[in-house]
Amino acid sequence: MNAVIRLLSARRTPPAVDPRHGLQAAAEWLARAQDATGCGGVSAYYDAAKRQWAGAYPETTGYIIPTFLRYAQFSGQDDYRERALRMAEWETAIQLPEGGVRAGTLDSSSLVPTIFNTGQVLFGWLSAWQQTQDARFRDSAQRAADWLVAAQDPDGAWRRYASPFAAHGINTYNTRVAFALARASLVLQESRYLDAAVRNVQWALSQMRPNGWLENNDLEDNERPLTHTIAYATRGMLEVGLIAGNDAFVEAAARVAGAVAQTQRRDGALPGRLDCAWQAASRWTCVTGNAQMAIIWQRLAAETGERGWKPAAERANRFNLSIQDVTATDKAVRGGMPGSYPRSGGYMRNRYPNWAAKFCMDALMLQLQGG
Repeated sequence: MNAVIRLLSARRTPPAVDPRHGLQAAAEWLARAQDATGCGGVSAYYDAAKRQWAGAYPETTGYIIPTFLRYAQFSGQDDYRERALRMAEWETAIQLPEGGVRAGTLDSSSLVPTIFNTGQVLFGWLSAWQQTQDARFRDSAQRAADWLVAAQDPDGAWRRYASPFAAHGINTYNTRVAFALARASLVLQESRYLDAAVRNVQWALSQMRPNGWLENNDLEDNERPLTHTIAYATRGMLEVGLIAGNDAFVEAAARVAGAVAQTQRRDGALPGRLDCAWQAASRWTCVTGNAQMAIIWQRLAAETGERGWKPAAERANRFNLSIQDVTATDKAVRGGMPGSYPRSGGYMRNRYPNWAAKFCMDALMLQLQGG
């Protein structure tokens, strides 16, 4: 074990925190993030240093929709269903004519469609359609899925319509877009969406080293990817594999998930970045990555019957709950999840991104519902 891992592992195990309390606090924070924009979309983040909310973010608002719909059922609070549908209506209103979803926040000067963002909003439209049978949401989902398929290269990769806010034009974490297409194939009964999803995961696996590490898998630094993007890629491989009945995809996801689990600290956190030898490449932890990996470990336990995945998930959830401030007088902070811990770490420094709260909610609901 290298020196960085020893240093990070020296932290004590965090105290137990009531997951239901933390879940409710995160939901309330996301509701305030939605209210902060005044448009139906959810603010991308709260900047604690500047003490201001960012603009509404189409990408992550899209995948908050299924989280709020699930939470409405989980909690019996119908207000969250209403909020989710307002998000879906807003997404439909701003969908670009070709079917794609814009990069960046609503106040960004760049108005271009991007692959990843479109895939994430596709999750929201599909969930809204299933909940309401409102033809607007089905139409938006179909147009988005058709646009994604048309933009895909023959080998399964997406090279066009990369985000102008990411350093690299091609990436393996687009398997999360493939996951959205695979889900669309089920909901919309269209097999070519699953065919496109499978092609993308096959391409992603061509980027995998024997130890499970993926090339081209970060927003900025492909030599030291974030656990956030590692988890995006892994979840995509897993879920496409399950939908397509492809055991090789599931086994590949398990290989990555197992490698990441080996880097978990005693307190439940993961190093925020990992290198190609699966060694810690940062002293801080990426809170979103912790939550996403907790989801993956729980999904693997549920789908494979191997309960050995669950302790790592429970430790990650416990850590995230231990750093959530549920008593802050500042309502813009209370219940939110920081991008990094310490908050001054290298991912979303001093910010509370909405996607951290979203994935923490998903991970906690899985745990509370037994997977």
